[in-house]
Amino acid sequence: MIRNYLKIAIRNLLKHRFISFINLFGLTVGLTCCLLITTYILNELSYDKYNKNADNIYRVTRSFNNQEGVVSLNLSTIAPAFGYYLPGDFPEIKKMTRLYENGTTPMKYKEKIFNEKNLFFADENLFDVFTVKVLKGNPKTALYDPYSVMLTEETAKKYFGDEDPMDKTIRFNSQFDIKVTGIYKAFPSNAHMHPGMLLSFNTLKDSAVYGERNLQRSWGNNSFFTYLLMPPHFSPQNMIAQFPAFVDRRMSGREYIGNTPSKFTKLGLQKLTDIHLYSHTDYEAEPNGDMSRVYIFSAIALFILLIACINYMNLSTARSALRAREIGIRKVIGARRKELIAQFLGESVLICWAAILLAGALTYLALPWLNKVSGQELSLGALLQWKIIVPVLLTPFIIGVLSGIYPALFMSSFQPVKTLKGLFRAGGGSISFRKVLVVTQFAISIILIITTVIVFQQLHYIQNKSLGFDKERVVTMAYTNEVSRQYEAYRAELLQNTAFKNMTRSSRIPTGRLLDNMGASVLSGDSMRPVTTDIKYVSSDYDFASTFGIRVTAGRFFSREYGTDTASFVINESAVKAVGWKNAADAVDKNFKYGNQSGHIVGVINDFHFESMHQAIVPVVLVMFPASQNYFNNLTVKISGSNIAPALAYMEKTWKKYFPETPADYTFLDENFDKLYQAEQKQATLFTVFACVAIFIACLGLFGLSAFAISQRIKEIGIRKVLGANVSGIVGLLSKDFLGLVGIAAVMAFPVAWFAMNNWLKDFAYRINIQWWVFVVAGIVAALIAFLTVSFQAIKAAISNPVKSLRTE
Repeated sequence: MIRNYLKIAIRNLLKHRFISFINLFGLTVGLTCCLLITTYILNELSYDKYNKNADNIYRVTRSFNNQEGVVSLNLSTIAPAFGYYLPGDFPEIKKMTRLYENGTTPMKYKEKIFNEKNLFFADENLFDVFTVKVLKGNPKTALYDPYSVMLTEETAKKYFGDEDPMDKTIRFNSQFDIKVTGIYKAFPSNAHMHPGMLLSFNTLKDSAVYGERNLQRSWGNNSFFTYLLMPPHFSPQNMIAQFPAFVDRRMSGREYIGNTPSKFTKLGLQKLTDIHLYSHTDYEAEPNGDMSRVYIFSAIALFILLIACINYMNLSTARSALRAREIGIRKVIGARRKELIAQFLGESVLICWAAILLAGALTYLALPWLNKVSGQELSLGALLQWKIIVPVLLTPFIIGVLSGIYPALFMSSFQPVKTLKGLFRAGGGSISFRKVLVVTQFAISIILIITTVIVFQQLHYIQNKSLGFDKERVVTMAYTNEVSRQYEAYRAELLQNTAFKNMTRSSRIPTGRLLDNMGASVLSGDSMRPVTTDIKYVSSDYDFASTFGIRVTAGRFFSREYGTDTASFVINESAVKAVGWKNAADAVDKNFKYGNQSGHIVGVINDFHFESMHQAIVPVVLVMFPASQNYFNNLTVKISGSNIAPALAYMEKTWKKYFPETPADYTFLDENFDKLYQAEQKQATLFTVFACVAIFIACLGLFGLSAFAISQRIKEIGIRKVLGANVSGIVGLLSKDFLGLVGIAAVMAFPVAWFAMNNWLKDFAYRINIQWWVFVVAGIVAALIAFLTVSFQAIKAAISNPVKSLRTE
C-alpha cells in the first residue's frame, strides 16, 4: 500500500509540475535560510562550552555607583587585590585564575619585530580552569617561572618559522627577555577571548614590571580578568550576597564620601557560558554577541519557513478542484478518509524530504557567503551532532504534516456524488482561509521591509551625524615606552613636512570608551565640594584639540606658553552643566580638583562624540598631569592634505629612524569609527537578504495562486471580453482581490513593525525618529510587488483569444 501511495504521489507531482515546482522551490529556499540561521544561532549559543568545566566557571565583575546609587561604570575586570584575597575568604573556590591584558606591546626576535595586541599575563593554573590543548611544554609548570611565555602555533610560526620555538627568547617592549616554555593550540573561534601569547603572571611581581605589593594592595587598576572554578551545583547568589561584607572588610580604611566601600563599588559573578550573549559591560576582552540578535534571527527563520509552508497550503487547497474527481472515484471504490489523509500527507512529506536534501546542498554552498557577512567561522559541523541531526531528520515529517494537514483534511472531505457529477468547485471555507494565509505572508514581508529600511536609516544617521571633531585623515598609533623617550624629536621632524598638520598624545582617543574617573570637586563657599555626577578624564597634551579639530567655546586650551598648565583643566560643555555653572564662560578660571590634583579650569571645549552613538555624551575633563605622572597610550597624527600615500611613506620612514625596535602599525580614525557599527552593518545586510528572500517566496506563492485562480475564471474572462471589457479592466478586476489582501496585511504589519523597531532604537542614545512615510512606502512597495506578480498572469489571460476559452461550452 505504501508503495502504491508513493507511486500516486510521484505521478501527481509530475502531473502538476508548475505547482509542484513552486512548492519545492519555496520550501527549499525557506529551509536553506533556516539551516543557515540555525548554524549561526548554534555558533552563538556554543561560546565557551568547549571547556570541560564550562558550567562551573564564573567571571568576577565590578561595578561603581555614583553618590545617587546609580551604576556609573560596569567592568568585566577587577582590581588585583581582590584576586589576592578571594581564595582565602571564600573556601568554596576550587581554583582562581587571572589574565591581565598588556595592550599593544612591541616584541622582537632577531630582526623580526611585531606589535602584539593579544598578549596576556596568565596565572600558572590557567590550564586547570580552562580547557586548552598544550602541544609543547608542561601545562603544570610552563607559566610558573617569571619571564616565561607560551605561544599559539600561529604566533610561534610568525616569530620562528620552521625553527623549534622551545627555549628561544623574545625581547619584550625593549625591557627584558622572555623565554618560550610552551606551545598551545589557539583558543577556538567560539571563545570569548583569544590570547596569542600567555606570559607568566609571576612576571608582574617584579617591581620594575608591576610589583608584588601592587598586586596585593591595589584597588584601583581594574584590568584583571578573574575567573573562579566552583564546585558543581554552586549557587552564585550566595557568594554575591557575601561580597559587600568582603569588600568592606578588605577595603577597610577607604571611605568614599562618607560611605563604606560597598556602597561605592560592588562585585558580581558571570557564568562563563553567559558572557558572549549576556555580558555588555563597559569593558570586554572582545566584542560580544547579543541574545536579542539571536531572537531576531530566530524569528526571521521561522517567518521565512512559515511563508514557505503557507505557499504549500495555499497551492494545495487551490488545486483541489483538479483532484476532485480522483478523490470521488477513490471514495466510491472504498477508500476511507484516513487513507486519503495519509495519501495527501505522504505527498507533502515527500516534497519536504526533497526540499531538505536540496536545502542541505544549498546551505553548504551559501555558508562561505554567510561567514563573510557575519565575520564568523561557521561550518556544517555545527549541524552534525545528534541533538541537531535528529530534529533535522524529523523536519520533513513535521513541516510536511503541519503544511499538509489542512489540505489533506479539506480534500478528503469532498462528497463523491458532487465531485463525480462535476458540481464541486474549489471554494467554500477554503477561500477565506487561503486569504488569511496570504495576508499573513504579506504582513511578515511588510514587517521585514520596514525593519530593513529603519535599520539603514539609523546607520545612515550615525555615520553622517556631526561628531564634534574631525575624523578624516587622522592616523592613530600605539604610544609605547620606546616612543615616549623620543617623542618630541620625532614630532619636531615629522611636522617639518607640510604634509602633516599636527600630532598629539593621549590616554584615550575618540572611538574608544571613557572609563577613567578619579572624582571631581569644585569650590563652594570656602571649601571644595564633591561633584555628584561622574566626570570621566582623558590625559592629553597641548595639541589634542587642534589635532582632532575640537572647538574651544570659552577660555583657551593647554598651551606651551603657560608653564602652569600641568595644574590646569579643560572640560567639555556637558561637564559645565553637570557642575551647575550657568554657561561655558562662567566655568573659566574656577577652582577645580580632580583626583589628587588641584588647579583651575582654563577652557571649555564643545561636546563631541568620544564614544559610539550607543552612549550619550558624558562630562569629560582633559588633564595634563606632571611629567612624572603623565601616561599616554595613543599617538595621533593629522595629515594636512589629500595626498595620503606619500605622507604615510614619510611617516613610516621617520618612525623607523627614531623607533627601530617598534613596528610602525597604524590605523585610520574613520576606520575605527566604522568598526563601532560593524554589528549593525552586518545585521542590516542580513536583514536585507532575508527580507528579499521572504518577499520572493511570498510572491512565488502569489504567482502560483493567482495563476490557478485566473485559470478557474478563464471562461468568465472570455465572456467579459465578448461583452466589450478591455484589458485594463480585466487586469484590475483580477488584481483587486489580491491587492485588498495586501492592504489588510499592511494594516496588521504597521503596529508590529513600529513596536519592534522602537525597541531596537532604544539601544542608541542618538537615534532617528520613525517616520510615517516609511510605513506608507513599505505598503506601496508590497502592493506594487503583488500587483506585478498578479498582473503577469492577469494580462496573459486578458489578451488571450476568448473564442478558445468559450469553445468548450
